[in-house]
Amino acid sequence: MEHADELSSTTGNTTRTPFWPYGWWAIVELRIGIIPLPVYLLLLGLVAAFVLTGKVPGEISMAIAVLVLCGFTCAELGKRLPVLKKIGAGAIVATFLPSFLAFYHLLPLKLLDMVNNFTHVSNFMYLFIASIIVGSIFSMDRQVLLRGFAKIFLPLAAGSLVAAVAGTVVGSLLGLGIKHTLLYIVIPIMAGGVGEGAIPLSVGYGEILNVPQGTIFAQVLPAVMIGSLCAILFSGMLNWLGEKQPHLTGNGMLQPESDLQGERLPDDEIPAAPDVNTVAAAAITAISLYLVGLLCHRLIGLPAPVAMLFVAVFIKVGRFVSPNLQGGARIVYQFFSTAVTYPLLFAIGTSMTPWNKLVAAINIPNVVTIASTVAALMATGFVVGRWLKMYPIDAAIVNACHSGQGGTGDVAILTACDRMSLMPFAQIATRIGGALTVTGTLLVLAHFH
Repeated sequence: MEHADELSSTTGNTTRTPFWPYGWWAIVELRIGIIPLPVYLLLLGLVAAFVLTGKVPGEISMAIAVLVLCGFTCAELGKRLPVLKKIGAGAIVATFLPSFLAFYHLLPLKLLDMVNNFTHVSNFMYLFIASIIVGSIFSMDRQVLLRGFAKIFLPLAAGSLVAAVAGTVVGSLLGLGIKHTLLYIVIPIMAGGVGEGAIPLSVGYGEILNVPQGTIFAQVLPAVMIGSLCAILFSGMLNWLGEKQPHLTGNGMLQPESDLQGERLPDDEIPAAPDVNTVAAAAITAISLYLVGLLCHRLIGLPAPVAMLFVAVFIKVGRFVSPNLQGGARIVYQFFSTAVTYPLLFAIGTSMTPWNKLVAAINIPNVVTIASTVAALMATGFVVGRWLKMYPIDAAIVNACHSGQGGTGDVAILTACDRMSLMPFAQIATRIGGALTVTGTLLVLAHFH
């Protein structure tokens, strides 16, 4: 009996753990995104205190704190929405809720000014893209990379042609007119975003048609934004389909490894856990390659991300970086995709996504035409990708990036479907596909106008 009492007491002691420190540690492990709950509450109080004092510091520490706090708050709200959470609502809310709040002055002005200034001055979106591109390319199997780059252009080209025809037909049937639909809705969707697409397209239209550039830009911008939103939603749906039908997706790979020929060299094996020095070396390598791309842009006009992408592929294929450094690049990629994506989307929403332009274009003919264009682009990528023995869902998602809002759209689309490793191919779809679309359209318009 005494032995039984001792056992009961021991059992009771093992089931009742003291709050300090074990209970507190359990609370610390509760997180909003990447932020531990106590730290989240501390940051919330600190930001509120700075706002109430009337001056929000513009230094980088404050900017990071605000973007991380607001970005992961928005993402958490999106991820808890019924049904929509299955199709990328985290990325949608993190992008468009800040745009809504900024337009209606529901964010403190001092806070908004600080975020806008930091976003435009630092241009940290390109640091993000550089890290994602270099990290994903360096950590990719060489044969997968070569075969993927060789194959991706066919579904992209076929999708562009089918989308142009489908979107123009739908728009004309809805009373928008063939010329208006093609020039002001369909082409802007596939032009490569705002900076590289809508702006040069509107400048070209203005010069050829002798119309003020600002007037044209106001007409083409909504198509770019709503097209990107449709691409985010459709990619989220494809991710959900991939969960139900796993054989249709490589979850970020374009084609099965079993289709690759040749043997992998032992030296190609990438270490899973490189040391801190190697991770730091990989980060400065990514920055250096982006600067190479920036210099190429100044010298020959090639967009910096595209130039950087080709240089990174050349380095990877030629085995100019060691497997250890490639492992470091993988960690850099994982860090940026996990910790920086939602803060970046919040910055994009507040600084680069005009809510009034988006709402102004929301009418049935416009939305149906835009959705049909994006759906045709992605469906063609799905079919052609499957015919080429690629994973059809991943091929369709790369095609979706051709209808995204430039680099910002790529981030949102790939976040919504959890396939950030497709960023190199997304950049091809966005930058090269967009540049070819704009150039070809202006040449044809100038010739036939």
